[in-house]
Amino acid sequence: MKKNDLQEHTKSKLLLFFLSLFCCIMIILSFALDFSESPLKDVAGFVLTPLQRGINQVGGWLSGKMDYFEDNLDLVAKNEELQAKVDELTVENTRLVQDQEELNSLRDLYQLDHKYESYDKVGARVISREDGSNWYSTFTIDKGTNDGLAVDMNVMAGSGLVGIITDVGPNWATVRSIIDDYSNVSAEISETSDTCIIAGDLSLIDDGKVRLVKLNDPESKAKAGDEVLTSQISDKFLPGILIGYISEIGTDANNLTRSGYISPVVDFKDIKEVLVIRNLKQSKE
Repeated sequence: MKKNDLQEHTKSKLLLFFLSLFCCIMIILSFALDFSESPLKDVAGFVLTPLQRGINQVGGWLSGKMDYFEDNLDLVAKNEELQAKVDELTVENTRLVQDQEELNSLRDLYQLDHKYESYDKVGARVISREDGSNWYSTFTIDKGTNDGLAVDMNVMAGSGLVGIITDVGPNWATVRSIIDDYSNVSAEISETSDTCIIAGDLSLIDDGKVRLVKLNDPESKAKAGDEVLTSQISDKFLPGILIGYISEIGTDANNLTRSGYISPVVDFKDIKEVLVIRNLKQSKE
């Protein structure tokens, strides 16, 4: 309750107390004194009747005030109770959203696991980002040599390729994603089997693009919407892993190669769980 309301409440109580005390005194006097004589009775009626009417009005006003303050206290208590329920529901809703996001991520990994079932894979969680940016260009996962991981193992999430392991310890590993400025992935167009390079460029990722360069497409068959996969000739990346889809394509100034952009199938702003393929490219050849 506010300070002014509390003071008003206290004053009302004191006024009601003194008026009640005065009424009691007047009642006692009315019994102690004999007002049977007509002049005294008339005087008493003249004095006491208006006073009694005023006391009744003041009493009614004070009763209304007290009811108001009691109702106000009840409203404050109910408001606090409702706010507590709102806070509880907000926390529960946040938890449900997080559970749904984790469920969606695990469902994606499950589908990836079946899509590339010929590879030996292990799941891992992302525990930190190396560069502190909003994008997962390089990051650390919670599995390492104790789980059979090694440098150059391919990493997947979402619907396809994330990147490759560049460093590893007993219970951790560093992953460089395909959007990193130092990343180059030998790829091919699924529809034409023409080879190209997917070159990382963080300056483009805000637009949802990854650079496609050196596409050997002499007949210019590649077009927007075509799938881009890891190629057979890559020395580190296993073949046939989906990277993304061509979003733009054009002929280079030399009229020999083509360049453009792809839209990656992985959301590099929100990677929480990954699948690491424990097969190395050398062992597949």
